[in-house]
Amino acid sequence: MKLYKAFIAFLVFGLLFVSCKSKEVGGDAATSAAKDESVREYKIGIQKEQTKNRFPCDTISLKEYILNNYDPGTYLVEFDKTYTYSIPKPAVIYFRDTTDYILAVIAKSKPTERHIETKNVVGYESSFINLDSTKLGTAFFWLTLFECNDGTFKRIWEAEVPMHGGFNRMTIKLWKPKNIKYVELNYEDGIISGHRNYNYFMIDGWRNPPHLMETYEGIVHKRTLANVNNDKFPDYYEYRFTSGQYLDSLAQIRILDSIPFYWSTRRQLYITDKNPRWFRKY
Repeated sequence: MKLYKAFIAFLVFGLLFVSCKSKEVGGDAATSAAKDESVREYKIGIQKEQTKNRFPCDTISLKEYILNNYDPGTYLVEFDKTYTYSIPKPAVIYFRDTTDYILAVIAKSKPTERHIETKNVVGYESSFINLDSTKLGTAFFWLTLFECNDGTFKRIWEAEVPMHGGFNRMTIKLWKPKNIKYVELNYEDGIISGHRNYNYFMIDGWRNPPHLMETYEGIVHKRTLANVNNDKFPDYYEYRFTSGQYLDSLAQIRILDSIPFYWSTRRQLYITDKNPRWFRKY
């Protein structure tokens, strides 16, 4: 009997020891800024050794700049994978417009939570992160414009993205009615069974903070880019769909109406003439 009790006590002690060690290792890995930075420095060092064709302000240099100049838990995001086994590419666009610019999508971890992992904020599955209770951390996305001058980064502006997960791609486009360039950030959104585009319009050129306007499309959600009042700011149509009994069948879902919203420079909001109480921030 004594031998049996001793065996049980030894077994319980062993389980507790393993559990504590596991929590210790897992907890440190999830919360230690020093360990996170050490791992990132190591990875950057490997990339430096393996990359033969380097150039001023390249992606490796940008990762290093973010590591050294931003708060802990800040990362350069990657585009979603094109194919299952393809290698994801960093979310950066290099271009020239009077000078050398770099557009980058950067994710910052919420200070009061564990550091995010970039794989958890990119792609369709991560678009449900607002419903997730697994404490993966909260990501705040920022579209950032850098200038490269003699191999040195200069941050021109950064604009916050009102989405925590589901990042897919970034594209520079042209709004033809006013010949204004804008940056489209595409996010997958499983909650609406569709996608959201956060469009940053360069109303006053590249060096001034952009104007944000959102478009989206889902099963019963839709908003499209438009030119409603013919000023320099982009506008949109927001669509209303059938409801009630029609939602029992996707084949019966129809668009009932489209509501034009335009930017009010006085109120700094999107408004519509259909109802003075309807307004949107972007």
